[in-house]
Amino acid sequence: MIVLGLTGSIGMGKSTAAQMFLDEGIPVYSADETVHRLYSGEAVPLIEAVFPGTTRDGEVDRARLSEAVISQPEALKRLESIIHPLVRSEEEKFRSDARVRGDKLIVLDIPLLFETGGDARVDRILVVSVPEDIQRKRVLDRPGMTSEKLDAILARQMPDSEKRARADFVIDTRHSFEETRGAIRRVIETLRGIASH
Repeated sequence: MIVLGLTGSIGMGKSTAAQMFLDEGIPVYSADETVHRLYSGEAVPLIEAVFPGTTRDGEVDRARLSEAVISQPEALKRLESIIHPLVRSEEEKFRSDARVRGDKLIVLDIPLLFETGGDARVDRILVVSVPEDIQRKRVLDRPGMTSEKLDAILARQMPDSEKRARADFVIDTRHSFEETRGAIRRVIETLRGIASH
């Protein structure tokens, strides 16, 4: 089984790429979706205990939690020490289920793949990328996003140029969906070729 790590900085088109892998029948594990589930389940009491007032009605209030940790490296480390082990456990279950099914290729969609050492747990890496001006426009068009928030997020992420340099595959997502889909199909074809040897 080949494990492909899918990553890219905020606003680079990672979610779109992940959906395209799913459309091609490739199982995708999403670290972000796992965090969303944990924020309305298992992680809620753990986060409330460390960051009082950041949960409401049995769910993590993402805006309040963000305020509690943004620009505070120590608080962010505490949050990551709660969340990362839970996310890793879900990832292990996903891998195990894929092995049982006999999947030849799976995708791990992990935004902070390099930053969290996840690159050591995959066989190949695909980075989605766009020029910085397009990235900023995409992200700043999101509701509630500000230049300050974006800069704080980018400060925690490895620079795009470094991610691209460490990738096995790079897909530029500034073009049409069909071009991106074509590029993803070529990656799948290449990896299936490797898997069959």
